[in-house]
Amino acid sequence: MKLVIGNKNYSSWSLRPWIAMKALGIAFEEILIPFGAPIGNPDFKARLAPYTPAGKVPVLVDGDTHVWETLAILEYLAEKFPERGLWPANAQARAEARALASEMHVGFSALRGECPMNLRRPVKARTLSAAAQADVARIEAMWQAARTRHGGPFLFGGFSGADAMYAPVVTRLNTYGIGVNREARDYMDAVMGLPAFAEWRTAALAEPWIVPEDEADWPTVLTA
Repeated sequence: MKLVIGNKNYSSWSLRPWIAMKALGIAFEEILIPFGAPIGNPDFKARLAPYTPAGKVPVLVDGDTHVWETLAILEYLAEKFPERGLWPANAQARAEARALASEMHVGFSALRGECPMNLRRPVKARTLSAAAQADVARIEAMWQAARTRHGGPFLFGGFSGADAMYAPVVTRLNTYGIGVNREARDYMDAVMGLPAFAEWRTAALAEPWIVPEDEADWPTVLTA
């Protein structure tokens, strides 16, 4: 299988299936099509066209099957590799995990907009709007409830697709120095402690590309 992704520093949607596959031991070939300057790729959508009509990353390619949209990719992987446990085995927990993943897929627009994923940026506090603060409070509550019910260290005990969906939020809360409760911090540490996360972050920090709309301090580009 092949996984087509964008810049590791910025592409939150690419991180989700990538870390799921890495953490769960699902083999794949990575194809990175960058966007942004100074090197960048002005032909991004043209290069992506053979893989998806949507013009966005990520895309999973499995033979003649092309799957785009992150949740669709996770569901495809769950069906193809049921032994990997991408979703919890218990039906009730599985339904809850899918609900949390779907809420992440469509929600938290204020937090996303004010705190774009940017692993290169050093940890520095950023003042949030009331809407973004409400997003953080909701995320904290979900994480705490799931970990209390299922025992941690991840949302449903072992790593799952729900954790893959929230991995970019973990980076946002960390990068922008957003204060969270102890339970949320413990969960963030678990995600950032994954070897797969460390591999992604190392590659992200080595990238040369700059995307102004994902630099919260633009025109200043802060680097660790």
